Amino acid sequence: MKIAVLSRNPNLYSTRRLVEAGRERGHEVRVIDTLRAYMNIASHKPSIHYKGEVLEGFDAIIPRIGASITFYGAAVLRQFEMMGVFPLNESVAITRSRDKLRSLQLLARKGVGLPVTGFAHSPDDIPDLINMVGGAPLVIKLLEGTQGIGVVMCETSQAAESVLEAFMGLKANIMVQEYIKEAGGADIRCLVVGDKVIAAMKRQAKPGEFRSNLHRGGSASLIKITPEERMTAVRAARVMGLNVAGVDILRSNHGPVVMEVNSSPGLEGIESTTGKNVAGLIIEYIEKNARPNQTRTKGKG
Repeated sequence: MKIAVLSRNPNLYSTRRLVEAGRERGHEVRVIDTLRAYMNIASHKPSIHYKGEVLEGFDAIIPRIGASITFYGAAVLRQFEMMGVFPLNESVAITRSRDKLRSLQLLARKGVGLPVTGFAHSPDDIPDLINMVGGAPLVIKLLEGTQGIGVVMCETSQAAESVLEAFMGLKANIMVQEYIKEAGGADIRCLVVGDKVIAAMKRQAKPGEFRSNLHRGGSASLIKITPEERMTAVRAARVMGLNVAGVDILRSNHGPVVMEVNSSPGLEGIESTTGKNVAGLIIEYIEKNARPNQTRTKGKG
């Protein structure tokens, strides 16, 4: 098969591993810099150009689109979909998962466990918003934040009001979530491929920190997840429409709750913690499922 990896940097661990795994299994794999691909949006023959050449003949595409270039990356991916190339994750599903609020609303509609979450626009509604999520301590998140950036924990209602007023004054979109104290600064990253959790690790925040992201000095360890956690992760990925997803779960007193569904999960932490060949399993999934013109949404919004 001829596989494209849509990535800004061929030297990133995840990109490199996907290329290695694809070539090990006998495929032709090529990394395409997302921002250097440009499109000819013609009615009968949509095409993608790259550094002066026309890209064609690809059977599948693996999108590794960074959060900061979601809009352009999704447009490039949509163009590949219109050309009949099989996407590992569809453009619609990626856009859906990148919108934190929309993704939580979709998960809530399908009954997936979530932390109590509030969203408001007017500073006048701040006191009620804080009460809605059970009062302080609580967590405030910027909707555009990634890797733990733009996430603030407020110990008191007074601190929460000040932070919310500051963010609203900057016209930032924010949501407020209950703080799951019993999780003890740990979350579980489940890596879903197809309808299976193929690997899971526990991420523990460093002392004095509540964000467990590995980028922020968190540590990772092996964990055995419960059938309920497994089912929650698979359902969350399915609701988003993602074939491959990193689903972040917290253990709460009322069962597993989903924090986030990531459409381009990093492979380094999970591969080194679990010892599993995650990149190889992703390529295997493509081999079994890639067919031309298979996009469920056919390039629609």
